[in-house]
Formats: sequence, C-alpha cells, structure tokens
Amino acid sequence: MRARPFAQVDVFSAEPYCGNPLAVVVDAEGLSSETMQHFANWTNLSETTFLLPPTDPAADYRVRIFTGSEEFPFAGHPTLGSAHAWLEAGGVPKQDGVVVQECGAGLVRIKHDGGWLAFAAPPLTRSGPVDEATLVQLAAGLRLPETALLGASWLVNGPQWIGVLLESAAQVLAIEPDLAAMGELNVGIVGPHAPGAGVDFEVRTFIPGDAMVEDPVTGSFNAGVAQWLIGSGRAPRQYVAAQGTVLGRAGRIHVEADGEDIWVGGNSVTCIRGSVQL
Repeated sequence: MRARPFAQVDVFSAEPYCGNPLAVVVDAEGLSSETMQHFANWTNLSETTFLLPPTDPAADYRVRIFTGSEEFPFAGHPTLGSAHAWLEAGGVPKQDGVVVQECGAGLVRIKHDGGWLAFAAPPLTRSGPVDEATLVQLAAGLRLPETALLGASWLVNGPQWIGVLLESAAQVLAIEPDLAAMGELNVGIVGPHAPGAGVDFEVRTFIPGDAMVEDPVTGSFNAGVAQWLIGSGRAPRQYVAAQGTVLGRAGRIHVEADGEDIWVGGNSVTCIRGSVQL
C-alpha cells in the first residue's frame, strides 16, 4: 500500500453536496482490478474511478469506472468528475480546450473552456422500442397504466438503460416505483416542465438491486435520452434537465446538439481532497 492522491467530486452541481458524488483515485497505476473493485465497494458511492496513463496516444489519461459491484465501460458523471479531478491535479490536455479520455467504450471528448465540462455523448450500442412484455413490466414497475408511457426506448451506451417518456415533470416526481416489479431493468424516466420553470425536463433513474437504487444525477442516461428526445423531435437542440429533486439534490444537466455531436455537461466541485492508502 502507498498514499495515492484522492478527490471526492460533486458532479452536475456548482453548489457542494447538491449533485452526484464521485470518488477519484488520481494515480491508480499498479492497482489490480480486484483492489479497485474492493475499494469501490467500500466507498459506497454509485461510482469510483481510477486514473491511469493512457494506452492510446490520442488520449490524455485512461479511466476505469467501478460501481460497488461491477466495472462499467462508460458512465457520464464519472467522466466529468474524473476530468475535473485530472485537471485540478495539474493535467494539461494535448489539445487546447479538449480533454480526451480513454475508457472501456473508447475515446471520449470532453470540452474544457475554463468553466463547466461537457462530454460528447457516445453512440448508442442499442436503441429502439422495447417489446410488449417489457412495456408491461415497465408500467408495473412505475405503478402506471401502460397508456401513461408516452414512449419507451432502449438507450444502451455502456449501462443498459431503458428510457421512458411521461407526460409531465410532476408525474415524474410523483413516481413511487415497485422495484421488485422492475426486476433487473435499469429505468430512466423523463417528463417536460411547464414553460417558465427554469429547467426544461425532470429526470429520475432507478437501478434495482444496486446499493444506490435511485441515482442522484446520471450522465450516461441523460446522454442517451438526449439522443432519443432530440432525434425524435421531442426536445429542442439545447435544453437543461433537473435530476435528484426527490433526493434533496439540485442536479442540472446542460444538453446541446452541435452538428453531429450531442454535448452533455455541467458544473463540478471538489468537496474532499487528500490521499488514500491503496
């Protein structure tokens, strides 16, 4: 064991303790996968990341992303929080204004302009409507009639998300899910706010069986749902989503379609900085 630089970053919030926390081991070189998984389980956060030298010459750093029970090839708030921690630790991007992260899903570009960070949403590896049996299961899990589900789509970009569109933000906030009925489905729900609310959509995500059943703010789901909503004309090319409201958080996800890219970003703030023995 040795002391390694460590940070705990709150992502998708400019105000500490109002977003989604991420543990970052800034120098993870030499750690085994087993040690990473054990530490990620111990942190008891939705994700913990480990920064490593890149293996691709185009990348600035490599990241491995672990939940309490498994490794993900990509996740959104760990991407932004890792880039934030890497920059704060003195990382200098090879390209001005762009950090290139290497992860299990490949290379991810992160816009860096001195303010907030935004990543380019990776392509969906699975998309499209869900089957009737899955719709029935989704309706039961959300305790809603099937007719209340205005749309449902696979949104797989690493995590196996299914997105469900509801009529309104109020309906999203009122959901009390039946997690047993959801089974192993990872479900994100989204509904529009009324004009003048200050944000455009309300988002919630549920991961039955995970240590944190409802995620405070979820970058990967917001990246997937943005591609679905913008691509189908259900959302404008630029919008702001709120997430974590039910949990007492104030996550804000800024989405912008720019040419072929959809950028998903927000603020990050370091809440804990020091070292960890690993």
